[in-house]
Amino acid sequence: MIKQNQKYLNFIHVILDALIICISFGLAYFIRFNTVFSYSYSRKFFPTVLANETFFQALLIKSNYAKALLYLVPLYLIIYFACQLYSPKRFRNYQFELSNLIQANVIGIIGFILMLFLTEPKYFSRTMLFLFFVLNTLLDFILRSIIRYFLRTTRQLGKNQKHVIVIGFSVAAAAYIDRIRENPQWGYTLHGIFDDHVKENFSYRGSKFIGKISDLPEYLATHNLDEVAITLSINEYSKLEGLVKICEKSGVHTKFVPDYYNFISSKPYTEDLNGLPVINIRNVPLTNTFNRVTKRIIDIIGSLVAIILFSPVMIVTAILVKKSSPGPILFKQIRVGFGNREFSMYKFRSMGVQDPSKEKSGWTTSNDPRVTPIGKIIRKTSIDELPQLFNVLKGDMSLVGPRPERPQFVKKFQEEIPRYMIKHQVRPGMTGWAQINGYRGDTSIKGRIEHDLYYIENWSLGLDIKILFLTIFKGFVNKNAY
Repeated sequence: MIKQNQKYLNFIHVILDALIICISFGLAYFIRFNTVFSYSYSRKFFPTVLANETFFQALLIKSNYAKALLYLVPLYLIIYFACQLYSPKRFRNYQFELSNLIQANVIGIIGFILMLFLTEPKYFSRTMLFLFFVLNTLLDFILRSIIRYFLRTTRQLGKNQKHVIVIGFSVAAAAYIDRIRENPQWGYTLHGIFDDHVKENFSYRGSKFIGKISDLPEYLATHNLDEVAITLSINEYSKLEGLVKICEKSGVHTKFVPDYYNFISSKPYTEDLNGLPVINIRNVPLTNTFNRVTKRIIDIIGSLVAIILFSPVMIVTAILVKKSSPGPILFKQIRVGFGNREFSMYKFRSMGVQDPSKEKSGWTTSNDPRVTPIGKIIRKTSIDELPQLFNVLKGDMSLVGPRPERPQFVKKFQEEIPRYMIKHQVRPGMTGWAQINGYRGDTSIKGRIEHDLYYIENWSLGLDIKILFLTIFKGFVNKNAY
């Protein structure tokens, strides 16, 4: 039933998207040619139309735009499918959909401009294309927000539900049930648990014991379910093959929740070794050459622009640091970066010159006497971090990524915090997902690593842009810097 509903919803969604494209195109045309934009544009590009005002000349101009929709609508809908904009929305957050929507519209407008270039049509306004891009992205996001709100509200009212059972009670089963109970907007109705070890009166968060695993075939034959979640404990995996056969024989959609979910990536990927599926424990998008090169190009361009933009601030800071106390302007500190390699990270010096062995001893504390008056200001405002733009330009760092740590702390944390060393699979950054979420300075290392791992496993250009944007508003002032 749910699968059939999804088909109807997707069909309606495609029709609405096509209408939004046409409406956005029409609005962009109206704004460009029937408002304050139109007079100067018409004099420049359509002098014959202004001089003669013939009906057929005006009609020719309009027909070029009308014909463009015949190519534009199918092009955009195909791109929307490719960008997963019609996939089920139960578990997708609005940030994911907005990121994919912007990506689809960027690809769409570039593809359409390329099509225009190849066909060489006359009288096509670049301003109108920009207006169309903005309007279509905005209106389609509003449409998708309305659909998302309608679906969430409908599911919270107990409609459009997925009917599910759980096979095997384990740590994974408890985690699965917890998440479903905490997210009623997903629209899941849990009918109960099949297990060979719990008692008949067993219940977990409203999910009751239904029967033994041997009772499963009869239950599947007499009940209309949308999904079965196999959540066996790891010592019962010998039953897995038989359970999959039983579920597939009944035709019900089957999911497997591994009992080792706590150390496997939330987005593992598989490789096909001549028919043998191999699960990679961790998915790191930046191991992809295209992603890595794209990020590096953006780092080079971004760091050069930022160096030029912030050069007055850096010059003034350098003068103040030099006058504040004897010693060099820049402070170089060894940090561990990509591939566990050490590099010298640059900062404006915020302390008096000290013995290297004392500098390695620990963190800076509140009211630390080593910090100069100018140092306190530049540390609070993160101005001391600006020389790291040169680290980015050199390739030691990235604009966005996990913050690098000193070697002695890396050795300490890799023994104390599980998965700590995964952060070194990407270039360290000047700012990161952990920093914009409050994990800066003297804060929880465990919380910081959890945010770093989320960034590493979910990297996208959209996420980098979001982090840079949020850094402007809440990333510069560091209340935990001393």
